[in-house]
Amino acid sequence: MSTDTTGGDEERRESFWAWGWADRLPSDEERRELKSRIEGMLGFPERPLLDLPELSDVDLPPAAVEPPEDLACEWTTAKRDRVTHTYGSAYRDLVRGFHCRFDDAPDVVAYPEGESGVRAVLEWAADANVAVVPYGGGTSVVGGVECGGKGYAGVCSLDMGRMDDVREVDEHSRAARIRGGATGPEIRAQLADHDLQLRHYPQSYEFSTFGGWVATRAGGHFATRYTHIDDFVESVRAVTPAGTLETRRLPASGAGPDPNRFLLGSEGAFGVVTEGWARVQPRPPYRANATVRFDDYWDAVAACREVVQARLTPANCRLLDANEAMLNEVAFDGSSVLLLGFESTDSLPPIEADLERAVEIAESHGGRLSEGPATEDRTAADDADEAGAGDGDGAEGEDGDAGEWRDSFVEAPYMFNSLVSMGVLVDTFETAVTWDQFPALHDAIQERVTDAMQEACGAGFLSCRFTHAYEDGPAPYYTLLAPADVGRELEQWRTVKEAASDTLMEYGATITHHHAVGRVHRDHYHEEVPESFLEALRSMKRTLDPEGIMNPGALL
Repeated sequence: MSTDTTGGDEERRESFWAWGWADRLPSDEERRELKSRIEGMLGFPERPLLDLPELSDVDLPPAAVEPPEDLACEWTTAKRDRVTHTYGSAYRDLVRGFHCRFDDAPDVVAYPEGESGVRAVLEWAADANVAVVPYGGGTSVVGGVECGGKGYAGVCSLDMGRMDDVREVDEHSRAARIRGGATGPEIRAQLADHDLQLRHYPQSYEFSTFGGWVATRAGGHFATRYTHIDDFVESVRAVTPAGTLETRRLPASGAGPDPNRFLLGSEGAFGVVTEGWARVQPRPPYRANATVRFDDYWDAVAACREVVQARLTPANCRLLDANEAMLNEVAFDGSSVLLLGFESTDSLPPIEADLERAVEIAESHGGRLSEGPATEDRTAADDADEAGAGDGDGAEGEDGDAGEWRDSFVEAPYMFNSLVSMGVLVDTFETAVTWDQFPALHDAIQERVTDAMQEACGAGFLSCRFTHAYEDGPAPYYTLLAPADVGRELEQWRTVKEAASDTLMEYGATITHHHAVGRVHRDHYHEEVPESFLEALRSMKRTLDPEGIMNPGALL
């Protein structure tokens, strides 16, 4: 049935063009302060302070299709719903939203409350030649929810937000059955009744969903061991145009290729992830952390490598280069900063010993301890404490350098909103590569991306951090900023993005460690994997999605 889902005036709404809540859009004073900081810290030419857009500024083409009124799922063609389901949250999405460019808005937004509603939408769409784009939290930064609908009668955005509950908890096995539309905070709140947590913390945690994490193989906050949602998933259930696909719930199996792997990272190209079983755990009450600074970046890299190869498995092993440390106000002395954190559900002594050994390794590579070692025992924490914002900090602690970093990590997407509004090109790209290849890759990235920013924008700033660290290689994450010309932002962005992506391919790195493929990385992904594997994926799509309606253009 058709419905107006825009809600009343008192309902808290997400911004129609920017990241996050509309009531957290920056004030003019906040933007002026950031503008001054960027111009002063990075030496950029004076930036404009552009007026923030209003929804009334958007001129939306009429919907090309509508489902039948008796469709067994609520749907709408209301302007706000269509606009807010057009893009994800990447720089190019924010730019187009800021300039009110929503020509490719979906024609219909559907809100299923259960699998019967999902099936109803897919059946109608297959008959009507309508493309269906599964939509979780809208946090994709690779064009994962964007579909122009070329060759289709129209586009339907399938919003999973009403399928947001934890259906079942197996406390004995420590697992939970979670529906696809549940966000990080919703999962946390529902598992709290069982004193359990999923403890998967992507930067988009506040808005992204369990189904989205599965569909994009989302990376979390932990630097080792639990690095991706893959590490938590026991089984997955999805509704496809050809029927329901459900894998068996198992702790592990050696029975042939893992069927979960066809859904983990499938990005909505085969069907809609409706629920899954995931491993959960108590909140670790014991923590130990320290901060080590290095004068030489490559000494810090060597220390990080030795820590993970010693199999100390820190929950946090975040290496910030000098630019990253300065940008996030962690250090201004030109040093690189290694944030170390360990956690345990058992006791403090083992992780104290692990931290002590990690610090010894860092100091043997020229590091100097700047904070810690500090320990924390939260076994006596009260309920209010347990609900605090620091609970998602991934064992980093809540004060000092780690606290500064955590706060910057959470607030960064909101800062992007401000930067777009003052003509600053701001983007990130991430990868993973073996330790032996990293020095050559890093040097090439520094040279080529900086040159691309200089060519396209006249100036630029590039920083790097390790988000994850493995025994055989790091996952470096780069942040870039450059002065953009208003009206030419996307042209300038493409120049820089292509330089970065081409360099990753040339040096044997992955096009994405945890941001997914979507449409932005699709061509480079096809370079990365064997053609025979792509053909196998295409064959699977033909089997599960014979009419080709599922998120066309993403992944394949």
